[in-house]
Amino acid sequence: MSDQVPEESKDPQVVNMNNAGADEVKAGMVRMNQSGATSIFAEEVGMTQSGTVAMKAHEVSAHESGIVALQAEEVNMAHSQIIALKADEVHLQGNAAFVAGNEVSLRDGYSFAVAGRDVRAERIESVVFLGQRVNGEVHTMIDTRGAVLAGTLSGLLSGLVLLLGSLLFRRKN
Repeated sequence: MSDQVPEESKDPQVVNMNNAGADEVKAGMVRMNQSGATSIFAEEVGMTQSGTVAMKAHEVSAHESGIVALQAEEVNMAHSQIIALKADEVHLQGNAAFVAGNEVSLRDGYSFAVAGRDVRAERIESVVFLGQRVNGEVHTMIDTRGAVLAGTLSGLLSGLVLLLGSLLFRRKN
């Protein structure tokens, strides 16, 4: 995937999809209503009750939609689900498997892993949570301190097992 949306005149400036499907969509602006696309490359995307597998855009707005993988600058999603999301600024009300961003705002959702510099949360649950500054209500199984502790203990235990294994099963010459 390239970092820039093509500026060539052969790509349409605006694509409106209503009850439609497409393999690949490239445009300056994409509007989708009850539609689907395999991949989307655009400056701005608006989705309502739509879905896509892969998307790369500058600004994304989605309502009651589903996305597998998304890379963007700014994301606003309400009542939507996403598997992998990487963005500079994230506003998400819904569920996500993996979320990474500088400014992350989550509300009323579940996620497997959340990582962010500034995280604002309102009633979220996460398995792994890594945040530099956190405001709000977060219920997590493994927070930043827990992740560091788990990683350190796993490394120590693995090292000990390997050391014992090499001592016990050393070949005699």
